[in-house]
Amino acid sequence: MSNRRAFLIMLTGAAVWPIAARAQSAGKMPRIALLAPGRSDQIVDTLNAFLQGLLELGYVEGQTITIERGFADWRPERLRELAGQFVAQRVDVIAAFSTPAARAARQASSTLPIVAFGMADPVADGLVESLARPGGNVTGTTFLGPELVAKRLQMLREMVPGLVQLAALWHPKAYSETTMAGLVRETEVAAKTLGLRLQFLPADRPADLETAFAAMAAHRADALIVLPSPMLYAEYRRIAEFAAANRLPAMGAAREFADLGGLASYGVNLPDLSRQSAKFVDRILKGATPSALPVEQPTKFELVINLKAAKELGLTITREFQLIADEVIE
Repeated sequence: MSNRRAFLIMLTGAAVWPIAARAQSAGKMPRIALLAPGRSDQIVDTLNAFLQGLLELGYVEGQTITIERGFADWRPERLRELAGQFVAQRVDVIAAFSTPAARAARQASSTLPIVAFGMADPVADGLVESLARPGGNVTGTTFLGPELVAKRLQMLREMVPGLVQLAALWHPKAYSETTMAGLVRETEVAAKTLGLRLQFLPADRPADLETAFAAMAAHRADALIVLPSPMLYAEYRRIAEFAAANRLPAMGAAREFADLGGLASYGVNLPDLSRQSAKFVDRILKGATPSALPVEQPTKFELVINLKAAKELGLTITREFQLIADEVIE
């Protein structure tokens, strides 16, 4: 059985595996808690990459490390409850996927080490004092949120001639009020600069997507941009399927969106970022403190174009534009 297959099996089990169940065999092995606000194929793959990173550093579950898992089903109260349980169980490190999980863990403890991967703006979200000097019990990696919005809009406008009416699907409570305000502001400024009429369509839960889709169809949007959000990331398949069914060119914030049928995506490779985050856990288990480990920012961003989706939308992606892409899906 491949490592990837083994990880998939491990991650699709129960929402939380009690520490007691492994106590006898684990002995004094380090205990890591994986905390995520919800679960989907994309999130499982991202967490698998984190586990792969641990494996590459010599950590083997059940032999050299114990791993607990908590998925909150997109319920903030459940996320806080799981974080509190992990703190009470005195795990050695909480590995939190995304800002919401990191904030829940930080609210549960100001001393237990937290490694967060895929944070939006950890300073604005109150998780660290600065990227260079976190100053508390949280460190990890950030994917850059508002800073990439203008680039996505520019690319989408270049791929969609005559683009005027743009729908922006967003999750208003994905991050802190400060971060979300910055995300909205960057989107508005970029749309105005490009001469686009912008309509924000909110979705706080997966169930809200149908209402957002209906509004998009009613307003006859020319294209769609999906703003960064762990919940929307988890729902990429549904969003891409809606876009395809309604002949709506759509741009996502991570490559999985293009992989699942969206027109294009631009952003950091989240599984790669997740895998890199494992080294923070390794250093903490060897005695480092989160306050002394600078938060890392990505150095590479991927443009992925789905030519099959473009053809079905009746769009022609120029050869020159294809050449700047990191990957073209035929």
